[in-house]
Amino acid sequence: MTEKLQIYRCEICGNIVEILHPGKGELVCCGQPMALLNEKSRDEGKEKHVPVVEKSEGEIKVKVGSIPHPMEEKHYIEWIEIASGDKIFRKFLSSCDLPEESFGKISGDIVAREYCSVHGLWKG
Repeated sequence: MTEKLQIYRCEICGNIVEILHPGKGELVCCGQPMALLNEKSRDEGKEKHVPVVEKSEGEIKVKVGSIPHPMEEKHYIEWIEIASGDKIFRKFLSSCDLPEESFGKISGDIVAREYCSVHGLWKG
């Protein structure tokens, strides 16, 4: 059974889906069950992945890592998202972008996640 906001990835083609409405069925892509991505929250290795949330009067800014994450053609942050209550805000990045994003003024408790093209899903 799936849970709301879980993220799954196809190990064959790379499709990624996020659960908006949970169900009892199994997610399948390319003829095989999709893999549930577990959110990592501790850095392992030289790159930094844990999202760092900075709040100021005018905006919420999320930076990936305490030092900037590499943004290379095959190794980059694909997207950053924040959740506040039942609202989700997501920004997609390319390898040419900085590993950070501003989301404007958002109230309430904030949970940030990001997806690295090489090292997967991270939560801060």
